[in-house]
Amino acid sequence: MYRILLADDEGIMLESLKSIIRSNYGSECEIACAKTGRAVVEQVESFRPDIAFVDIQMPGLNGIQAIKEVRKFNNSVIFVIITAYDKFTYAREAINLGVMEYLTKPINKKKFLQVCTEAMQKVDESRQKRSDDLKIREKLEIVIPILESGYIYNLLLQDDFHTYEDNYKELLNIQENYAFMAVAEFGDSVENGILTNAVGASVRASKFYPEFREIAKGFFQCMVGPVMGNRIVLLVPHEKEKTEYEERVEILTRMRNMIHKLENRIDCKFRAGIGRVCTLENARESYTEALRALRESSNHVVHINDIPLNQEYDGEYPLDLENRYCQRAMEADYTGASQAADQFFDWMLKNYENYREDIEIKVLELVMRIEYKAFFKGGVKYGFRYRENYLKEIRGCRDYGELRAWFLERTEDVCRGMATNKAKEAESVVEKAKAYMKENYQKDISLDDVSRMVDISPYYFSKLFKQEQGEGFLEYLTGVRMSAAREFLRNQNYSIKEVCSMCGYSDPNYFSRIFKRYEGVTPSEYRERLG
Repeated sequence: MYRILLADDEGIMLESLKSIIRSNYGSECEIACAKTGRAVVEQVESFRPDIAFVDIQMPGLNGIQAIKEVRKFNNSVIFVIITAYDKFTYAREAINLGVMEYLTKPINKKKFLQVCTEAMQKVDESRQKRSDDLKIREKLEIVIPILESGYIYNLLLQDDFHTYEDNYKELLNIQENYAFMAVAEFGDSVENGILTNAVGASVRASKFYPEFREIAKGFFQCMVGPVMGNRIVLLVPHEKEKTEYEERVEILTRMRNMIHKLENRIDCKFRAGIGRVCTLENARESYTEALRALRESSNHVVHINDIPLNQEYDGEYPLDLENRYCQRAMEADYTGASQAADQFFDWMLKNYENYREDIEIKVLELVMRIEYKAFFKGGVKYGFRYRENYLKEIRGCRDYGELRAWFLERTEDVCRGMATNKAKEAESVVEKAKAYMKENYQKDISLDDVSRMVDISPYYFSKLFKQEQGEGFLEYLTGVRMSAAREFLRNQNYSIKEVCSMCGYSDPNYFSRIFKRYEGVTPSEYRERLG
């Protein structure tokens, strides 16, 4: 059904246009009429037409003025101007207002029907777009919770976090570099600060999870994690690297209100712990703090900063810096690791310059920490007496400059070992994949087939292959097939169709197009050149 508005101060013209529409489109169209510019504006508000044919010369507001008024509140109506005056100024104004067509009187019936059909097609396209947008939105409502859960899992497990971080941030539209985590815990009742029947509550959580998400997002612009036992984790992006006192109080107030609403809507008791703001890559620290806040307080809602003696170090210890140092080292990022090491060393000198032994111990602790981690990732050798000279070397440093240099050298050794290990792994995977493709190019093999053979995920394999080989999986496979095709074409006993099949293609026309793209000629022309 199309709603069409006809606007003209001549009754005969209105009846004529109505008659043409009804005789050609029948019940497909619902028609309304207007004889003044003011009536046009009112009809658009009440009748909400899809298409409007508007005469320029009408009493009161003229057609152009009426369209201008309508455009203030409705941009979807498709307007067609009707006029007895073929004036360029009118046409120009009509174009500026997004008018679809400009018809001059007397109106040609064939032209009028052509314009009607074009306008109806535009209406159909617009409706289809709205329908598609709704479907996409519905799908997103299903996909977004999965993405949020995956992102939070990734943050907490630190499972190759940096590989996927940018993808997650783009998909979830995360602009901030900082965040804090909150942990909502639930059970049947609270006894001495402990929630009872945690297992039973976790079983019921799958039913109330959608409502929990809705309520949580009503109080915070947050990501909501999956149900983990009787807990659900919230990640709240934050613009600044820390919260001031007033802001922390405001967060606590919102969390209390959220808990109150949850308990009114869901048959469970809730508690919540809140961690401090961290960089996104160190959000796991905020999660640990949120759990600690829950453990060490019986309050309904508690922030880690409100727990007595929550600082383990005098002053503000750069935990984010220490974590960044370890993470960059494990990623074989010497530039990032050395920058973090330098900054950490500067912090120690600024705060504890007169405590050399403590600085030496901390340097040794950090080096041994990344070596230990690197060992389990295959980046360094590890033995009981491998560090026999470390203490002697540290004590032998004449000043802080030499100690810093020793710190950076050991860091570089670990990064180099991790880089070598990653390169060997990548080379091994890529070489296996290439050998498999060369042996099986005549088969219908896919990215999934090859990634399964080398036992890594398709996404990671695709990225790794392109990084190591300099071209994508499909480009490489096509190159192998084209090389084989050139050899087969030298043998006149094989028909073009047979060569196509022997190279892994089922469609000779597609094979011919691909071959021409690589060689500049079709397979037949290539063979003719060979004589």
